[in-house]
Amino acid sequence: MHQQPQRIFSLRLLTFHVMCPSGSTLRSGTAAANSDFRSAFDVLDTDRDGKISREDLRAFYAGFCNGGEEDEIIGSMISVADLNRDGFVEYEEFERVLGYKKKAAAEVMKDVFRVMDKDGDGRLSHEDLKSYMKWAGFSATDDDIRAMIKLGGGDENDGVSFDGLLKILAVS
Repeated sequence: MHQQPQRIFSLRLLTFHVMCPSGSTLRSGTAAANSDFRSAFDVLDTDRDGKISREDLRAFYAGFCNGGEEDEIIGSMISVADLNRDGFVEYEEFERVLGYKKKAAAEVMKDVFRVMDKDGDGRLSHEDLKSYMKWAGFSATDDDIRAMIKLGGGDENDGVSFDGLLKILAVS
């Protein structure tokens, strides 16, 4: 029942770990596979009270959803992550939802890749990356996308493979 909102939550939150090749980043620290998710948590915790509330998610996702759908999705996200049922998502709960274990993280990454690979050819093209970044709420220039492809070991014509995406996300 909660699988789809959890997947959306995980896909969007993993996007926070994209290091923008133009020099800006939403994450600090090393590129280790088991790095923490503190910066993503901090972005979602809009009121900086140390926990993610429905209001924090509404502020973050403003414009992503239409009408009543937003409240339903946000409610599902909180429900999935709020293990102690206090109505908020604390950092430890947030970390668990993102699948801190390598196997769960690998499955989420494969889901991310499948969502991004619009034509299913096993490669992420310039358009695939640009479309996904826009969907995730990030404005990326064509130069940013070209730099991501280069960082992933691909080229403008062939795009990048799954392993290339892991390089872009700095989790390999």
